[in-house]
Amino acid sequence: MGRIYVTGHRNPDTDSIASAVGYAELKRRLDPGNEYVPVRLGELNAQTRWVLERSGAPPPDLLGHVYLRVRDVMRTTFPLAAHGEPVRDVGRTMARENLDLLPIVGDGGDLVGVVSERALARRYIRESRETSRLDAPTAVRAIVDVLEGDLLVGEPGQEVTGRVWVLAMATASLPTGFGPGDVVVVGDRPHAQQIAIDVGVAVLVTSNGTEPPAEVLEAARARGTAVIRSQLDSYVSSRMITLSSPCHVLMDREPLTVRPDDLLGDITEQIKDVDYRAAVALDTARRPVGLVTRSDLVNPEPRRVLLVDHAEQAQSVQGIEQAEIVEILDHHHIGSIETRIPVRATFDPVGSTATLVVERFRQSGMEPSRPAATLLLGAVLSDTVILNSPTTTERDRAVLAYLEQVLALDATAFGREMFESTSDLSRVAASEIVRRDAKEYETGGGTLSIAQVETVGEGLSEREDELVAELDGLRESGGYALVALMVTDILSKSTELYASGDRGALERAFGKTANGGAISLPGVMSRKKQVAPRLLAAFGQ
Repeated sequence: MGRIYVTGHRNPDTDSIASAVGYAELKRRLDPGNEYVPVRLGELNAQTRWVLERSGAPPPDLLGHVYLRVRDVMRTTFPLAAHGEPVRDVGRTMARENLDLLPIVGDGGDLVGVVSERALARRYIRESRETSRLDAPTAVRAIVDVLEGDLLVGEPGQEVTGRVWVLAMATASLPTGFGPGDVVVVGDRPHAQQIAIDVGVAVLVTSNGTEPPAEVLEAARARGTAVIRSQLDSYVSSRMITLSSPCHVLMDREPLTVRPDDLLGDITEQIKDVDYRAAVALDTARRPVGLVTRSDLVNPEPRRVLLVDHAEQAQSVQGIEQAEIVEILDHHHIGSIETRIPVRATFDPVGSTATLVVERFRQSGMEPSRPAATLLLGAVLSDTVILNSPTTTERDRAVLAYLEQVLALDATAFGREMFESTSDLSRVAASEIVRRDAKEYETGGGTLSIAQVETVGEGLSEREDELVAELDGLRESGGYALVALMVTDILSKSTELYASGDRGALERAFGKTANGGAISLPGVMSRKKQVAPRLLAAFGQ
């Protein structure tokens, strides 16, 4: 199942959150083959929190970005090896799974290293130039296992170290080279077997399925020499014995590790630089949870998003240029978002994106759940200012009438309670007010930022100096051509516009002289229809 994030804009308002939640609910019903997840891109304002509480719906999770992360490309199903597992078993696993490396874990499941193909190859090159040996104390049972042989004498848990010899010379020449503690491989040659035992070798391996006579076995018991019968020939048996060593002797103890939420762009070069071209993803307990190899970095699938209530790249989630946009549902103008492939895009001039979401429910013959319906009701009332905004259409009125029936409540009373409960800004910091529900717009003259707050019968004129100072600081720190704040009184149906920036363009836009840091705009309530278009035109001149 693919995951698709349904997201509104940064500095989310009630319409942005409600549309994301409602449309994700509808899409899950219509497209059960994908997982639609509503998310938010910023902190919730007081009004949106109020509506969420009334609806009983949980707030969407915060999505910081849609850049590809390690978890988006890592393989989560892969083999592991215990640090005491024989080298042979590790090599066979790597060959079977077509892996360049295998993570090695300790007794607690934590990563202690990796074994790579390069390490295995180096070991064989080393053996081609010097006497074969066991690289670390090795249990007799491990030698028996790799030989698929039989333990005739000795204890399985006995540990062995030393060199590995094949006795191929004449008996009269023995002993030569091998000594106490070594491993000796010999065929059906009882005299040579006895000589090896007399020298005190740790393990005697008989090849080709041969079994020493009883007196040799008895001598081995007396001397403490383990005896193993192998069905393999002497050469192959000797090679297999060296592969019984525990894999930790060959592992890289400081492998490249990453976290699942690391950005792919931050670790790609590291993976390319390490000789085995891979990294192990670890959880907080250092347990391996993923494997990222060079091949996983080639044309990875981007994260997928569905945009509601916006179509401006500056208003969208960070990394949107690298994501796959699957759909856009909006009631604003067509913005600067670009898509790599054709997508379904709706730009419909209604008062609220929530109106479009409810219409999609009805067109599909479905009814939103009560929590979603309550959120969508609040969103339509918010964006249309209880149907008083000039952006309001008959379709918005029809959607409100429908939601009133579904929820069995008075929409107007709900809207008044919503605004009255959340419009008191007396205790809200000026820095928060000037950023609330802010939207950015690109023009030929630079970037504009326009925020909007609603009040009920009360303005913010007594805080004008404080607000303008905050706007000045925001403009300078963000490099904006203009930063504006709409303080809209829903009772008087008017707006006080506070601004910092090019006053000439501001005054041209509205044909008024700014009084200090504000312009009074009677009858103006809509940013989308009455403020943003004029400012965009003025700054585009």
